[in-house]
Parts: sequence; structure tokens; C-alpha cells
Amino acid sequence: MYEFAYFIRDYNRKNKHMKNFKFKQLGLLVLLACFLFNVNGVSAQKKEKEIACIGFYNLENLFDTLDDPEKRDDEYTPEGKNKWTESKYKAKLFNMAHAISLIGKEGCKEGFSILGVCEVENRKVLEDLVAEPALVNRKLQIVHYPSPDKRGIDVGLLYNPKRFEVIESKSFRLHAFRNDGDTLFTRDQLLVTGLLDKEKVHVIVNHWPSRSGGEKVSRPSRNKAAQLCRSICDSLTQADPKAKILVMGDLNDDPFNDSVKKHLKTKAKISKMSPEFMYNPWENILAKGYGTLAYRDTWNLFDQIILSNPLIDKNTEGYKFLTCNIFKKKFMIQQEGRYKGYPKRREGGYSDHFPVYLYLVRNK
Repeated sequence: MYEFAYFIRDYNRKNKHMKNFKFKQLGLLVLLACFLFNVNGVSAQKKEKEIACIGFYNLENLFDTLDDPEKRDDEYTPEGKNKWTESKYKAKLFNMAHAISLIGKEGCKEGFSILGVCEVENRKVLEDLVAEPALVNRKLQIVHYPSPDKRGIDVGLLYNPKRFEVIESKSFRLHAFRNDGDTLFTRDQLLVTGLLDKEKVHVIVNHWPSRSGGEKVSRPSRNKAAQLCRSICDSLTQADPKAKILVMGDLNDDPFNDSVKKHLKTKAKISKMSPEFMYNPWENILAKGYGTLAYRDTWNLFDQIILSNPLIDKNTEGYKFLTCNIFKKKFMIQQEGRYKGYPKRREGGYSDHFPVYLYLVRNK
């Protein structure tokens, strides 16, 4: 497995002058197909592997049409700013379900095993989402807790019960303050512990405070969120030094920002890893100019899935990191106009973020 992971890394380095990202993706998929379908002549029994896909997707304001008096959701009502009608809501569900149904299909016939999500208004919108025709046959299950966010947006987890069994879950509240001293009401962090194909893993779903007011002004609140997430990870590793942890989410910071590098304690190179750090492969992807959202013609990679050391340690048994990618299909991309190349959003669109996903692999 590690030889294959390093081979992909070296392949990408050797081909760094290739300008067409789609061509790179094609090369990666060919390599993955060769690995998965064992076309190199070695006996299938010796090369048989098990693959699991883990993903994350910011669904960008998946609101129902009802006015909740305890939330600032007025713009997502029929009379509100966005004229958020039932037909618009249904179109949003249809589009999101379509995109989600395809995540991970290149490597796993059944798609993802676990998908973290954010910017969802409540559990009901997730129930409506998994009931869409593109997803209903998978019988996806939901983990969700309401957050104190003033706009009413939460994080959640969707999972395939054939591949993942929830043992327990818990929501952690971030206690932070704005510059004016007022309490910052933001999203909770969701910890879900379960069995991925009978192997214990921990998933922490995040949506860290936004950059409202400017990156510098809002930076302390994201550092605080990173510290909370790190404390959850530390508690898990203290109980089990070999704990396999996946931290995922829209961090509203890039992989090289202090919140991720210093407070969450990440490394971008496997060769630099040690047990006290987490591995963040997205830093290298952003360095190549690829991201999940764009602003003023600059790409950011706020959406990340970060792994604890046992998931990349070759001496650990069971699932380990194989490769990762940004899920970016043509139908999800604006094809013309000022925002050509950006994520296709708003009317008839999907989200202002592209989802991310990774593959884990182990011997059967």
C-alpha cells in the first residue's frame, strides 16, 4: 500500500509541469484502477485489498423554507431575500444528492463510507437529502446535533451502515468571544466513534468560525477552534495511542495557516511525521494551485481531511491512507462568465465549495 502511495506522490512530482489538472486526475485514476483491479499479472489473492472512501462537503446553505423564530434564517423563506421557495429547495436537494452520489465511485463501487457535511440547517434537511432518488437506495444514516450558530447552520455526518457502525457520538461546544467581548455563537464540533468495516475509527467534523471582519481580526476564534479540536484528539490518543482519527471540515483557513499548522499541529510530509503530529496532505495540493473555493481569482483550500499518525504509519495494522483528491466534476463548475472555473452555485447550482475525499486501504 505505501509503495503505491509513494508512487502516486512521485508520479505527481515528475509531472508537475503538466498544465491540465484534468489530465493529472486521469493519470491518478488510471493508477488507482491498476491498483484496484490488479492488472499487473500478480495473483489476485496476494494483491486483494479493501478500500474505503471518506469525504467532506460544505453544502452551502442547505435550508428548508420554514421560518424558525430562533434563527436568522429569514432570507431562506419564500418571502425572504432569496425567495427561497419549495421548488428552489427541491432543486438544491436534487443537485446536492447527485454530486454526493458520485463521491468516491472511482475507487469504491458503493461510493463513500463516511461523509462529513456542514452548512445544514437541521436534521430534517439531511433526512430530505438522503431520501433523494440518487441516494435513497443506500439507506444512509445520519448523525446530527443542533449548534448555537445564529444563522442556524450545523455540521453533520452521513454514513453507509453497510460499512460503518456508530458506537457513540458527542457534540463539543466552542467557547469563544468576538473582539467586542460578545459571545461568539458558532458551530459545535462533532465527534463520531465507530467501526469502519469492523475497525475502530474516530471522526471529528468541523466548521470553524468564518473570516467575517477580515482574516486577521477573526483569526483568534479559528485558533481557538483548532485548540478545541486538538484537545479532543489528545483525549482520544491518551486513551489509545494507536487511535485512528480523521479531522475533517471547512476550517475557514488554509493548510498553512497557524490554526492548522501550529494549533492543530499538522505536517505536510510523511517523512516529517511523528506521533504528536497529524498528517495534512492538502497542504501540498494547495501549493500546486488547487483549491476548493475561489475568491477574487485566488483559490483557497479550506476543506480538509487530516489524519492521525497511525493512519499513515506503515507499522500500524488495518486501514491506512492511500490518496486524496478534490471532487470536481464538469457539471459542478461554472463554464462561462466572470466566475468561469469557480464552483457552480446559486440557481441551478451546487455549492460554492468543492468536496474533498480520500481513500483508505488495507489487506483483506
